[in-house]
Amino acid sequence: MMISSLVLKDAAGVAGNIFAFGLFVSPIPTFRRIIRNGSTEAFSGLPYVYALLNCLITLWYGTPLISHNNLMVLTVNVIGAVFQLVYLAIFIGYAEKEKKFQMFGFLLADFGLFGVIVVSSLQIADSSTRWIFVGILSSAALISMFASPLFVIVS
Repeated sequence: MMISSLVLKDAAGVAGNIFAFGLFVSPIPTFRRIIRNGSTEAFSGLPYVYALLNCLITLWYGTPLISHNNLMVLTVNVIGAVFQLVYLAIFIGYAEKEKKFQMFGFLLADFGLFGVIVVSSLQIADSSTRWIFVGILSSAALISMFASPLFVIVS
C-alpha cells in the first residue's frame, strides 16, 4: 500500500511542531530560576532575541502571501514568537539597568528588521522569487538561532 505524499508531509509537519514546541518550552527552568532569584545573573538574552527573529521570519514565510498550505509552519511560529516575547519580557524585567536597555534595543532591532523584511518581500512581484527570498532569510535566521548559544560562549 502506498502512503501519499500529503500524509507524509502532514506527519512530518506534526512531528516538527511537537519538536519545536519542546524547544520553545525548554527555557522554562531558566526563567523559573530568574524569577526565583530576582536576577538574570550571568544569563544572556541573545538566544531569545535570535529565536524571536527566527519565529517572526518563519511565521511570515508560512503566511499565504509567501507560501501556500503552510498552516503548521505559521501556527507553530506564532506560538514560538509568543513564548520568546514572554521570555524577553521576563528577562528585561529582571535584568540590570544596562542589560535591560541593551535587550530592549535588540528587541526593537528584531521588530525593525522584521518590518524591513516584510516590506521588502512584498515589493517582489513574482511569487516564486518572493517565496525563495523569504525562505532563504528564514533558513539564515534558523541557523542564527541555533548558533546563538555559541556567541554566548565566546562573549
